[in-house]
Amino acid sequence: MSAQEPIATSRPPVPPATKSPPAAGSSSARAEGAAPEITFDIRDLSVFYGASQALQNVTLQVLTHQVTAIIGPSGCGKSTFIRTLNRMHELTPGARHTGSIRLLGEDLYGPGIDPTIVRRQVGMVFQKSNPFPTLSIAENVLVGLRLNGVRDKALLRERLEESLRMAALWDEVKDILGRPGIGLSGGQQQRLCIARALAVRPEVLLMDEPCSALDPLATAKIEELINSLRASYTVIIVTHNMQQAARVSDRTAFFYLGKLVEYDETRTIFMNPANPQTEAYVSGRFG
Repeated sequence: MSAQEPIATSRPPVPPATKSPPAAGSSSARAEGAAPEITFDIRDLSVFYGASQALQNVTLQVLTHQVTAIIGPSGCGKSTFIRTLNRMHELTPGARHTGSIRLLGEDLYGPGIDPTIVRRQVGMVFQKSNPFPTLSIAENVLVGLRLNGVRDKALLRERLEESLRMAALWDEVKDILGRPGIGLSGGQQQRLCIARALAVRPEVLLMDEPCSALDPLATAKIEELINSLRASYTVIIVTHNMQQAARVSDRTAFFYLGKLVEYDETRTIFMNPANPQTEAYVSGRFG
């Protein structure tokens, strides 16, 4: 992941999933008895914006090919946390951090690590869909590849279809690829943004409340998509929706006032949390 590393184009194509992958930790999901791989190893992470501290001494490990949900009330540091995972928080003046984050064993903030390379490996989908208003559906998907120098037309066509299929959007837009991306519905625009993130074949997909502005039908499509992406990507999703976290995630982290209160398997967090604060939050007594 050095500054000289070219855009990753060798990641094998990912066929669209036709059914949910095996449950995380099951014998069919990985070799029996094998320890789960770690995508992010985060140790004593604290984040500051000027004199204000947003995160305090967060330590956790994000497992590979699992969906991790980040929950907690507004202002607890959820979005700041995931932005540190692709160094987007650095775009805010006065931002700094202490502690360490390792991505697949490599120091994310080590000397010579180019943040733009990091952001190719760790894609981001934001709360509000943000297709480029002057670009077509096709060009919205391919913009990242083009910006990184990919000019091979056959490769671009292949990535276009592959990414739209992965985002469960191909069948809806294959005949209107030249139309503006902003002409799609809200849910379609969000899936278009997911396709754009997938086109560069990242290792990780970060999703910051991707369904907060969507209707129930569009939300169900995004949740279906998250379940299918688990087979090929590590997904981290910030959500205020407790039911959504329970439906889509393997593990859940509960943040409160900038601290990680509890992190465990999702079933445990919702059914038998160890911390009374967690139990109060997931049962709706505050937040």
